[in-house]
Amino acid sequence: MIQHYYKIYKPYGYLSQFVNHQNKRRNKKLLNELIDTAKNLMAVGRLDEKSEGLLLLTTDGKFSNYITSSKIEKEYHVMVDGLITPEAILKLQHGIEISVEGKSYITKPCKAEILNDTSHIVERFVRDDRHGSTSWLSITLKEGKFRQVRKMTAKVGFPTLRLVRVRIGAYQLDQLKPGELLKIEPKF
Repeated sequence: MIQHYYKIYKPYGYLSQFVNHQNKRRNKKLLNELIDTAKNLMAVGRLDEKSEGLLLLTTDGKFSNYITSSKIEKEYHVMVDGLITPEAILKLQHGIEISVEGKSYITKPCKAEILNDTSHIVERFVRDDRHGSTSWLSITLKEGKFRQVRKMTAKVGFPTLRLVRVRIGAYQLDQLKPGELLKIEPKF
C-alpha cells in the first residue's frame, strides 16, 4: 500500500480532525474544508482550535507513532501578554507544575528563549496595542500534554495570546501560509 505524507499550516479556528463525531462541535471548522485529499489521512498529533501552524498528515500509522513519541521535538513560537522576564524563562526551562486531567504534573525541562525576530510568522490580529505590551518566545518540548504550552506560560504569569507550531522534529513550517498543504518525504 502506498503511504502519503503531508505538512499543512493549520489555520487559527480549525480543529485538527477531518470528521466531527460530537454534537457540541457541530459548527466547528474541520481540516476536510481545506483538503480535498482527506481520504484515509490522519492528523499526526493535535493543535487546539485556537492554535495554528505546522501539522503533519499521513496514512502511515508507524510514522504517526514515531512523530508523537517523546523522541521528537516540537517547537512553538508563542505571543504572551506582557514583557516576559528572564525569571519566567528560567522557570519554563526547568519545568513547572501544571494540571493535567485534574492531576498535578511537573513539565520536563525544555528549551525556552525570548524571540526577537518574528518576521517568519504570518501576521494575524490578536488584540489592539492599547491593551498592553506583548512578547514572543520560543518553547521547544519533547512532550505534549493537553494545552501544555498555554498552561506553562499562564503559570509563570504570562498568558498565551497566540501559539504557532513552527517545527516537528526535522519538519519546518517554512513559508507555508494558513491552509497550504505540501507533500513531504518521511524522515524516521
